[in-house]
Amino acid sequence: MFSRVLKAAAPARLVANAARQQQRCASIVATTEERENLEQFGTYVAAMLPKYVQAAQVTHVSELEIMVAPSAIIPVLTFLRDHGPAQFKSLVDVAGVDILSRKNRFEVVYNLLSVANNARIRVKTYTDELGPVDSATDVFNAANWMEREVWDMYGIFFTGHPDLRRILTDYGFEGHPFRKDFPLSGFVEVRYDDEAKRVVCEPLEMAQEFRQFDFTSPWEQIQTGGTVTKLL
Repeated sequence: MFSRVLKAAAPARLVANAARQQQRCASIVATTEERENLEQFGTYVAAMLPKYVQAAQVTHVSELEIMVAPSAIIPVLTFLRDHGPAQFKSLVDVAGVDILSRKNRFEVVYNLLSVANNARIRVKTYTDELGPVDSATDVFNAANWMEREVWDMYGIFFTGHPDLRRILTDYGFEGHPFRKDFPLSGFVEVRYDDEAKRVVCEPLEMAQEFRQFDFTSPWEQIQTGGTVTKLL
């Protein structure tokens, strides 16, 4: 009886495997077509803005990236927002990246979304500790708080920003926490002072009380003078 059941189930398994294989092939074809379309659009943007676009690439996860100079941020973002085939009208995020080994250690990354075309694009530029980047607030109002966060965490200055001040750290905070050379412990500590009846900010002290460590294994003695009874 079981042999008849297995024989009857074999064609069903073959059909299911064939369907999965067909779906896998269709997914590969769709991914290849999507990647080719992104490459074509990246080449198109580079050809339309040869003065500003330094490089265009499609990552291994099929995401289009446009690399531009710091002075080219405003014209490139404006083009991607207003151009007909682009229509990237939503600024999703502005992020910073710190790579200490580079001369221009910081990257500023703009993630854009085109609802009309159901597409995303990433615009990247670079700078150092002193070089400013043009603010994108005139192109996207959403860049206001995002650029404030990048300034607060990385110390990247945005020229033309209407209100460039810290947004995550406290008033009087020193340094920028997301820089790779910023210590994990920070420079100051915050505590509540019972005498002053307020929160005070003081230089960090890493003092530790003297401790005498006993490296004897806790499994060797149950109590002082006692021993462990071996069960086996």
